[in-house]
Amino acid sequence: MKKQQGFTLIELMIVVAVIGVLSAIAIPAYQGYVIKSEAASGLATLRSLQTNVDTYIADNGTFPTDLDLPGMGAATNMNELGTISLSSTSGGSATFTFDQGNTSIPSTETLVMSKDDTSGLWTCISNVSDVTLKGCPSAP
Repeated sequence: MKKQQGFTLIELMIVVAVIGVLSAIAIPAYQGYVIKSEAASGLATLRSLQTNVDTYIADNGTFPTDLDLPGMGAATNMNELGTISLSSTSGGSATFTFDQGNTSIPSTETLVMSKDDTSGLWTCISNVSDVTLKGCPSAP
């Protein structure tokens, strides 16, 4: 009689069950990492523009507008994950915002970099839920 080799049905079912349990744990964690990396990409885009905005303010005496972005080597759609918009307030502060676009982050969630005209300091506020970015606290 010849000895048969191979896996039994029970062994195969156990392997499938183990793979199912591991994927049930891994997929939500992976999705969290994707959201965090997309938010970090938007923040990196905003931080890369800080020097350009500061130089523009030093040269022109005013905060730039969306129309001034090309002159600063930037564009509203320079990051494929979202769009950048610039605005200034009458109180002396100015902001530029990264609106999430083609990402797994809802489009209503944004990253905002603000510059206080009196202190000259940049601050960052994130309203991307369930994500903590270094140097950019969540909005209250």
